Amino acid sequence: MKRKLVMIGNGMAGVSFVEQLLKLNPGRYDVSIIGAEPHPNYNRIMLSSVLAGEAGMKDIILNDWDWYRDNGIALLAGQEAVAVDAAARTVSTNGGETLPYDELVFATGSLPFMLPLPGADKEGVIAFRDIKDCETMIETAERYRKAVVIGGGLLGLEAARGLINLGMEVGVVHNSPYLMNRQLDETASRMLQAELERQGMKFLLGKQSDFITGEERVTGLTFKDGSHEAADLIVMAVGIRPNARLAKNSGLVVNDGIVVDDYMAASLPNIHAVGECAEHRGVSYGLVAPLYEQGAVLARKLAGADGDGYQGSVVSTKLKVSGVHVFSAGRFADEPGTKALRVQDDLDGIYKKVVFENGKVVGAVLFGDTGDSSKLFSAIRGGKDYTGIEKEVLFGPSGAGGKAESATDLVAAMSGDEIVCGCNGVTKDTLVGAIAEKGCASLPELKACTKASAGCGGCKPLVEAVLSATLGADRVAAVKEGICGCTPLSRDEVVGAIRQMHLTTSKEVMHVLAWRNTEGCSKCRPALNYYLGMAFPEEHEDERESRFVNERNHANIQKDGTYSVVPRIYGGVTTPEDLMKIATVAEKYRVPLVKFTGGQRIDLLGVKKEDLPGMWKDLDMPSGYAYGKSLRTVKTCVGNTFCRFGTQDAIKMGVDLEKKFERLNTPHKVKLAVSGCPRNCAEATIKDLGVVAIDGGWELYAAGNGGTRVRAADLLTKVKTEEEVLAWTGAYLQYYRETANYMERTSEWSLRVGLETIKRALEKPEDRDALNARIDKALELTQDPWKQIIENDDLRGAFGVMTATVGAQAADGK
Repeated sequence: MKRKLVMIGNGMAGVSFVEQLLKLNPGRYDVSIIGAEPHPNYNRIMLSSVLAGEAGMKDIILNDWDWYRDNGIALLAGQEAVAVDAAARTVSTNGGETLPYDELVFATGSLPFMLPLPGADKEGVIAFRDIKDCETMIETAERYRKAVVIGGGLLGLEAARGLINLGMEVGVVHNSPYLMNRQLDETASRMLQAELERQGMKFLLGKQSDFITGEERVTGLTFKDGSHEAADLIVMAVGIRPNARLAKNSGLVVNDGIVVDDYMAASLPNIHAVGECAEHRGVSYGLVAPLYEQGAVLARKLAGADGDGYQGSVVSTKLKVSGVHVFSAGRFADEPGTKALRVQDDLDGIYKKVVFENGKVVGAVLFGDTGDSSKLFSAIRGGKDYTGIEKEVLFGPSGAGGKAESATDLVAAMSGDEIVCGCNGVTKDTLVGAIAEKGCASLPELKACTKASAGCGGCKPLVEAVLSATLGADRVAAVKEGICGCTPLSRDEVVGAIRQMHLTTSKEVMHVLAWRNTEGCSKCRPALNYYLGMAFPEEHEDERESRFVNERNHANIQKDGTYSVVPRIYGGVTTPEDLMKIATVAEKYRVPLVKFTGGQRIDLLGVKKEDLPGMWKDLDMPSGYAYGKSLRTVKTCVGNTFCRFGTQDAIKMGVDLEKKFERLNTPHKVKLAVSGCPRNCAEATIKDLGVVAIDGGWELYAAGNGGTRVRAADLLTKVKTEEEVLAWTGAYLQYYRETANYMERTSEWSLRVGLETIKRALEKPEDRDALNARIDKALELTQDPWKQIIENDDLRGAFGVMTATVGAQAADGK
C-alpha cells in the first residue's frame, strides 16, 4: 500500500524535490500538493521576463496541469494550508479539505519583506514576488506614469527594467551607496549603474525611506533627509523572509526559518522542510541552486536510498540583469589576508575579480563576461592551492606558454552533482544522463528534456560544453535557428509550408507544423499573422490579438502612458481645411503638445487612451501609421514646383507613392523619400527606398536606414518616367514583403540576401509585373483601420484587454 506524502507549497524547490522522488521511487507515495496560487508550478526567476513583455504566464510554466495528472499527483491549487495536526498527522486547508499524511513536507518558500513605513497600506504599494504582482504592474502602467522601486538588489533592478519597458518613468531607491552590494563589489556595481542609467533608470542611492504620501492612493515617497520623490506606484523589493508561520503554529522549532537537520528533517516526526522556508545550520538560502540540493537530499531519504546529508552550499549568483551578465560567488570583498586579481576593460564593459586566501580561490566577481564562471566556481568549491600560479585561474597556462584550458577539460573537472543550470537546478549528471539514456544530441533536445538553459540562458555555453564533452563535438547535432523557441523551423520553411499546405490561420500553422508551444509566443504570433496575410491576403483574416499593442490601439504609446496620434499628410502637403480640422480636434481633446515630425506630419501627443476612438472619428482622416509595420511616410522636398534647383516634381511623385502604398503591411516599418534634385533635401539616400530626381529621369536608392545604425542606401536603378518609379517601387516592396523575415528592416534584409539578388529579382519587366500584381491585390484588400472601426461601430472591440505583449511597447516606438 502506498504511503501518503503531503507537501505544502507548489514552488520551484518543492516540485523539484517531488520530481526527483518520482525518479528514485515512483510507486512509493500517493502525493498531494497544496498550492496557494491558482497556477501550476512556474519559474519565479522569469517573472521579470513576464513584466518586460518577453514571456507570458504559459511561457514560464515548469510543470503543466498534465504533469500532475500523468504522475498521479493531487494538486489543490488556490488553497492554503491553515492547520497541521502533528499528532493525528493531518493537514487542513481553507478550502475545507483535511489530508492525512505519512510524510509531510513544508515547501512554503518565503514572503516579501514590506518596510513598515507609514502609508505602506495605500493603494499602489506592492511587492514583486508572484505573477499577480506582475499583473498589477502591467495594469498600473496603462494608467499611471511614475514608479519608484525600493531596493537596488537584483529583484528591484529587474522590476525597474520591466516598468521602463511598460513605459513608466522609474526611480530606484537603495540605502547603500552602490547597487547589488550583496552580489557585486563597488567597481562592478558602478559599471552596472552606468549601464542602467543609459537604459533610462534613475537612482537615489544612500537614501532612507521615511513615509509614503497620498490619500487612498500613493502619490510619493519622502526620505529621512526631507527630500521627496513623486510616485504613482511603489514597488518594495527589499528582501524576503522565510514563510514559517504555519510551521511555528504547528509546534515546529522555528528561528528565522524552520530548523532542519542534514537530512532536512524538522523537529517533529515525519515532518520535513526544503527551500527558502528551511533553516539549515543557521542559514536560510534564497537562491535556487542550494534549494535544489536540499530537495535532492530529501528525495533520496524519502525514497529509501542511501546518500550523504546536506552540508550547506557555497552560494553563487550568475544572472542577467537588464541585459548585462553578472556572476559572483564566495567571499569577494577585500578582507585582511586576501589578495585579488583584477581585470578591467572599460571599453568593452568587462570586469573580472578573483580573490585568493592562502593561495586558494575564495571568491570571484564577473561583470559583462561570465564565461569563466563555472571554472571559478569549481575552483572555489575544489579548494585547490594556486600559490605561485594565481594568474592561471583567469589566463590559463597559456599566459606562461602553456595550453589554455578547454571546455572539455573544464567539464571533466566538474563533479557530477555540480549544478550547471542554476535557474532550474540541473546538474552535470542530469545532463549526461539525458544524453546517454534519452538520446539528446542537441541543445534544444537537452533543454526540452532537462530544462537546462530554459531560464536566463546564462548557462547555455556550459550546457553545450557538457554536450560536446559527452558525445564528442563531431556527434553533436547541428540545429538550425527557428523563428522562435516554439519551433525549429526557419522563416522560409514556415512560409513554404503555409503556401504548400494552404494554411490560413495561425492556429492551423501551429497545429500542422507541430509547434512546441501550441499557443505560440509574443515573437511568433505577430510574425505568423504577417506571413499568412502576405501569402493569402484574400483568405487570411487579420488576427488583431496577435498584433503589437501600438498596432491594436492605432497609436504610439508614450512613456507617460498617453498616446500619440498622427494623421496622414501626403508628402507633407496639407490644406487649410485639414489644418483647421486638426486644430479643432486638438482643442476638443485638450492635446498637450502638437508637433511637426521629421516625416513632415503633425503629431498630436499626450492623448488619453479613452479619447482615441472619438479623436479618430472627429479627425476623419487616414491614419499616418506612425505605429505600424507598414509604410510610414514619404518625405518630399518642394522639387521643381518652387525650388530653382529642382529638376522634377518631387511633391507629386511623393504624394503618388504615398497614396499608392499607404496601409501596406510590411515586415517592418518602411520610410520613403523623394528629393527633387541631387542636393537631396528630403534625405532620400538614408530611406528604405529613396527617389532622387536627375536631369531626364530618376534614381532609385534601396535599403537605407537613418536610425541608430545609419546606413547609406545603394543605387538600385535609374528610370525615366514616374510610371517606372511606381512600378519599380511596387516590385521592390513586394519582393521585400515576400522574402524578408518579420521584424527585419530593409537595411538588414538587403545585407542578408544581397543587393545583386534583389536586382536580379527585379530586372525583368515580366517579374516586376508579377510582383506588382500581387502587391496590388494586397492593397485592394486593405482599408484604413479607423474607417473600418467607425463603419462597424466596433470601438470597444478595438480596445480589448491588453495582453502580455506589453514588452512590444518599447520596441514599437517611432
